[in-house]
Amino acid sequence: MARYADLGHEVVALFLTRGEAGIPGKSHAEAARIRTAEAEHACAILKARPLFVGQIDGASEVTNSRYQQFAHLLAGEKPDIVFAPWPVDSHRDHRATSLLIYDAWLKMNKGFELYYTEVMSGIQSQTFCPTRLVDITTTEARKRQACYAHASQDPKEFYGVHELMNRFRGSELGVKYAEGFVRHNQDRPGSLPMVP
Repeated sequence: MARYADLGHEVVALFLTRGEAGIPGKSHAEAARIRTAEAEHACAILKARPLFVGQIDGASEVTNSRYQQFAHLLAGEKPDIVFAPWPVDSHRDHRATSLLIYDAWLKMNKGFELYYTEVMSGIQSQTFCPTRLVDITTTEARKRQACYAHASQDPKEFYGVHELMNRFRGSELGVKYAEGFVRHNQDRPGSLPMVP
């Protein structure tokens, strides 16, 4: 995201929920307020525009009306490329997001490049084997800063897993830090990333 933004591309971070159930001891309204502010701060660091879908944390739905809503929202953004969570994931909201994006991609006649990302592989993402590795060495500090903007989510703990993933994917690519992606091979031809 940071690399595309640095090249002048418009980057949109699409949030399925506002994290309503994500802070123990806080009401849904209070948690949503805190986590929305954190998401907006993280997006400012990455130079991305946040966009909230409006589902509820922990109670996301994959229904016909939600498919329609999501497809309409995504089509309105006219994306060239979309990164979706890997669908085999222990987190229900990640799985729901992946299915909603896939359905929108089909409705949009596979009109954008579709890549899947890993989220805490081994803990959340399961059986993820990347088909493309991207060097993030120059933007890893911003990724870390953006993750730490989510202060209510114990970033030291979850970023520790990302640090391991970044280093492991980096070792596979022969660089310090990298991220892994799986490209859906039926999308339109393209490359990742569109950066030097």
